[in-house]
Amino acid sequence: MSKPVVLIAEQLSPATIEALGPDFDVRNVDGTDRPALLAALADADAVLIRSATKMDAEAIASSQKLRVIARAGVGLDNVDIKAATAAGVMVVNAPTSNVISAAELTVGHILSLARHIPAAHASLAQGQWKRSSFTGAELFEKTVGILGLGRIGALVAERMRAFGVRLVGYDPYVTPARAQQLGVELLSFDDVVRESDFLTVHMPKTPETTGMISTEQLAAMKPTAYVINVARGGLFDEEALLEALTTGQIAGAGLDVFTAEPPKPDSAAAKLVALPNVVGTPHLGASTDEAQEKAGVSVAKSVKLALEGDLVPDAVNVAGGVIDPFVRPGIGLVEMLGQYFTGLTHSALTSLDIEVRGELAAYDVSVYRLAALKGIFTNIVSENVSYVNAPLFADQRGIETRMIVEADSPQYRNLTVLRGTMSDGTTLSVAGTLAGTRMVPKIVAINGYDIEVPIAGHHVVMRYQDRPGIVAIYARKLGDAGINIEGLQVAHPDASGHALSVLTVDAAVPDELLDQMRQAVGADLFCQIEIVEP
Repeated sequence: MSKPVVLIAEQLSPATIEALGPDFDVRNVDGTDRPALLAALADADAVLIRSATKMDAEAIASSQKLRVIARAGVGLDNVDIKAATAAGVMVVNAPTSNVISAAELTVGHILSLARHIPAAHASLAQGQWKRSSFTGAELFEKTVGILGLGRIGALVAERMRAFGVRLVGYDPYVTPARAQQLGVELLSFDDVVRESDFLTVHMPKTPETTGMISTEQLAAMKPTAYVINVARGGLFDEEALLEALTTGQIAGAGLDVFTAEPPKPDSAAAKLVALPNVVGTPHLGASTDEAQEKAGVSVAKSVKLALEGDLVPDAVNVAGGVIDPFVRPGIGLVEMLGQYFTGLTHSALTSLDIEVRGELAAYDVSVYRLAALKGIFTNIVSENVSYVNAPLFADQRGIETRMIVEADSPQYRNLTVLRGTMSDGTTLSVAGTLAGTRMVPKIVAINGYDIEVPIAGHHVVMRYQDRPGIVAIYARKLGDAGINIEGLQVAHPDASGHALSVLTVDAAVPDELLDQMRQAVGADLFCQIEIVEP
């Protein structure tokens, strides 16, 4: 029997090959040579790549045998995940391989800015000796602000404590107890921006966080402050940052990531890296020998698991492994329930119950815990979230989780409920099921309100005192803005007279319009939920 073919499309560490072991036919190809890549893929069961090889729909279609695409790193911009999923090809990456490297690069940028190290070196290399031109500042007793206290943000905090700084942070999904463990004082977003001498961002890039540091925030900062972005390009408004740095509104910036990479000539990013008070690096967050080796070994292990038919924790598009066919369709539902749950939260989660009821109780549904946590953290941490690191995110935040499996399910053949307690003492529950022969994922209850809404890309949820005319109010406002209501359900009022409306809309609703709708209906719960389909 022939061995499965594993194609290495880019240079990887020897440890990667060793991790694959002797049970595979390992072949090599230059992934940037398109004809050679397509020809080699024809016989491949798995392909290992880094950032230079494009695994688009054409490349995926060139092989009838391909089962796994493994990216030895974090980013997946060069992989067409939808095409892979449609073809039944698993996509895996190494989501935790670069966290230490990224944290250390952040510290390097902070030190470089504080002591003008790159500029001083450049001056010295030109034969100059201008000591007075590069007088810096001590980090001791300065305030370092961290926006986002996930794995990388926490590692930055851990390292910065050694410098004797005051650590302040903002992360709406981190509990005060977790922040205290990190030695970080939790403040509001605006207060962190205003009080920081060094402000570093470690947030995911979402519609809400894109441009989160812009003109208003930069104007509120100290003129002696520095900003650092080693997370995602686009979190800073580059035009606004260019203006702030050229006018002296802030002192400087350390940038490793940009909206477009590499920065286009004459773009704001290109002008930024040319400024004397900017330290720029070409996206080096994961560029260490150690991170690259960890990434290679991690994906090699995932490839082995996938080709051997075991559960693959780092699968980003499908759940691999030995999971009963009756259980498997619910994984995507539970992941979307997790995203829905997060969209409804207004304070940090402290405990979570995953309740599975109905015929599924006869099966091993432990993977649903991983799916729920993956969904909950998908849009709130800067790292890619997978089955392997989602429980780590929960542990870091002090979130206790519990699986409850019961056969009793009076209304539905199968029902999954996510029920959580928040740091302010409130509780939240979201329930869902797969409906009909097509197994359509639906939300069937929110906080005890019975509804039945197919899960889509954009939802608006609002709770308000029931009275005539409410639907007309928000429908008119959305219609005037050119946003179509594709679905609508209003749950019956509860004992307090409050009703719940769940809308499915065809596009994201602008923040200003959301505020207008909230005020118009007098909602005490109002949120927009955007679902990323697993």
